[in-house]
Amino acid sequence: MSLQELAIRDEYRSDRCDLIEDFYIPCLEQATVYSRAVGFFSSTSMIAVSKGLTALIRAGGTMRLVASPCLSSEDIEAIATGLKQREEVITEVILQELDREFEEVAKDRLACLAWLLSQKILEIKLAVPKNIHKQGIYHEKLGIFIDREANKVTFTGSANESSSALIDNFECIDVFCSWKTEEQKRALRKTENFERLWNNQTSKVEVMGFPEAAARSLLRLKPDKPPSTEPEYKLKKKYWSVKEEKSNYNVGQQSSLTTTLKYKNWLKVELRPLQVNALEAFTTANYKGILAMATGAGKTITALACAASFDDLDLIVISVPTKELVQQWVNELEGRTTFQYPLVATGKSEIWRSRLFRKLRLINNQQLSRERLPVIVVGSYSELSKSHIADLIVDAGGLPEQSLLIADEVHATGAGSFRRILRDDFTYRLGLSATPIRPHDEEGTEVVLDYFGDIVYEFSLEQAIAAGILCEYEYQVYVTSLDDSEHETFKALTSKINRLLNSEAERAQAKAKHLLIQRAKIIKSASSKLTILDRILDDHPLQKAMIYCADLDQATTVCRKLAQKGIRVARYSSQDKERQKILSQFSRGHLDALVAVKCLDEGVDVPETSQAIILASDTSQRQFIQRRGRILRAAPNKAIAKLIDVLVVPPLGDEHVKLITSEVSRVVHFARTASNRTFVITKLVEELSYYGITYSDLL
Repeated sequence: MSLQELAIRDEYRSDRCDLIEDFYIPCLEQATVYSRAVGFFSSTSMIAVSKGLTALIRAGGTMRLVASPCLSSEDIEAIATGLKQREEVITEVILQELDREFEEVAKDRLACLAWLLSQKILEIKLAVPKNIHKQGIYHEKLGIFIDREANKVTFTGSANESSSALIDNFECIDVFCSWKTEEQKRALRKTENFERLWNNQTSKVEVMGFPEAAARSLLRLKPDKPPSTEPEYKLKKKYWSVKEEKSNYNVGQQSSLTTTLKYKNWLKVELRPLQVNALEAFTTANYKGILAMATGAGKTITALACAASFDDLDLIVISVPTKELVQQWVNELEGRTTFQYPLVATGKSEIWRSRLFRKLRLINNQQLSRERLPVIVVGSYSELSKSHIADLIVDAGGLPEQSLLIADEVHATGAGSFRRILRDDFTYRLGLSATPIRPHDEEGTEVVLDYFGDIVYEFSLEQAIAAGILCEYEYQVYVTSLDDSEHETFKALTSKINRLLNSEAERAQAKAKHLLIQRAKIIKSASSKLTILDRILDDHPLQKAMIYCADLDQATTVCRKLAQKGIRVARYSSQDKERQKILSQFSRGHLDALVAVKCLDEGVDVPETSQAIILASDTSQRQFIQRRGRILRAAPNKAIAKLIDVLVVPPLGDEHVKLITSEVSRVVHFARTASNRTFVITKLVEELSYYGITYSDLL
């Protein structure tokens, strides 16, 4: 059974129904994620809905709560106890309760609250107005149930999360279901509002973990009565943020139903609610913008739906970073749409260039039947951004007026060598990327955003995991260090770099950059990584794994090492000519592991992949996020993925402690969304305490 099968009303009012029996418990029994944002929270609510929570727990579900830091002293103590117990041995009293029905545990509301937190079933964050000198508090009331099929039931109204609100008070809530066309926009909007709140992306309110709020003395005892007034909130848009909801749902714009019906003439598949929302955001933004969607959220099919929503499109150009991605797009076009077969811009360029020239001439001379349009071109950035392609377009009479550019992994277009593809005569522009912002490259980021427009829709990795679109992952970190020789070279390079950076001469600065690259290679290629790989293999036998290496030498050595252990392995790099064949063998289960040098960073889709071992990584956040994305796609018989990382630290006594900052930042990013988050952070604090790493650095 799912949420969609419940008889859910559009309104629940205390004089006509029982909020708990008629709404809360039935929804909880079908949900895998329950998200709640309230002004006031009390552990008494756990007793009231214990029956529903029992079903949620048995289904492996979780609850996320955002509340004001106004709590009772008992609840504050219970929360602190539960968080402390997360990775410790649970007390005997609570252990005894594990064998009973959850309703029995819930009879002691404080033990119940502590137990939920200790088992990571419940996650609590606290919301504090950024201007704490004003009298207003965080007082929103919003709830979301999500089931295994990503159906959503959202509700808003007067009820807080306490037994008095749910049982004693006269309350009223309005309900919106994602599968009902007339309610879909509001349901998805409420869901996104909560996700932005949970990820601390809402203006005028700061959302933080319980320990941080306690450390900053922001916790305060709940007053006897709620405030008589509620603060007003208005979101301010930043260029990297999702656009304000009101701009995505203007009354004067085309309705969601009309827009989404258009694509059905071209697509063979139904869109998921999140994809419909992304399509609506793009069309509302006048067909320009970036969709920042996590790996696995369906960027490709969403982009094709965006293309299919036009009435009269002449040309679609789909540009991607690699040949492998070109083939994936061709497969999607052929298998999931009724568009004509695309012109593939790879291989011998004289063949596809002449075909492109003829088609452009026919369109511009209005000699191509409207029934045969649009013409579709799929190619790599390196091919489509060449100067002779620009000359060909000019000779053919320019781009047709109704032309759309779809840029997959759109951040790549910020690179100087690919900017030629960003032509002014593309009337419509759509960028796709899980990570559209270019790290350490403000100029390149501005180029991307100026050309494609704002990020008009965002669906984060956390949202995708919570909705069950991506699988959860376990994160393991192995700490190692440089050997004596590597350490001496590292220190010598550091001294030279510091001297050069103190100089204002351009030549010195250029030399420093070169030496920084050399120093980074020492960390990436540390010999101890090959030794620690043996430990990793003993602890985690390889099964559909991707192993990321620093360079060809390290990759070749790793391949040889694995082959000697009887592991079926292949190297996957730009130097290996039969990459598509290798990927096919891996996908069919004929290989246990691929050993990669950068080529598997983005776009490669093998959902069955369940392990990734990062022996080497750049400092680029985009790169390591993309690598994690390779293992998170859902697949049959794949309950959880495993991400294994190797962290290189200076030897004890070394003065260059701060140089591990970039390595630690990667570890922190991975740990924060891992299923074993608390365990990883606790372990790292123990291992890295010498280097000054504390809980506050990792949380």
